[in-house]
Amino acid sequence: MLLRKSRSRKRSGAAVVEFAVLVPFLTFLFVIAMDWARLMYFSIEVNECARSGALYASDSTYAAQSRYANVKDAALAEAPELAATATVTSTQTTSGGNAYVKVTVDVPFKTITNFPGVPSSQTVSRSVEMRAAPLFAR
Repeated sequence: MLLRKSRSRKRSGAAVVEFAVLVPFLTFLFVIAMDWARLMYFSIEVNECARSGALYASDSTYAAQSRYANVKDAALAEAPELAATATVTSTQTTSGGNAYVKVTVDVPFKTITNFPGVPSSQTVSRSVEMRAAPLFAR
């Protein structure tokens, strides 16, 4: 029995063309993933700032002995790089006979992408509500 060798055509440029077609899509995915990671990092930082501010505001004894002058300084001690752009608000409420402190931290976030459908800026906002410590007479 005689076997014939099949002649295969060489496709030397096919891989280059396929790669050229995929590069914009892969670049888009990479940039979107990087923006998403930055947004998650900002969310964690802002949450920690709000928690620190609520802890400071909830205990007046601690606040009197603290090195921070106000709630904003205490909140932004966790992330000093956000101090220039962050907005910190604090409110006190009473519910069921208990005092509560709510600290909200807002930070503007700008993406590095300008692709359609991806917002170029948004505000990362986190609020923490904590029960205020009771005052003890000494």
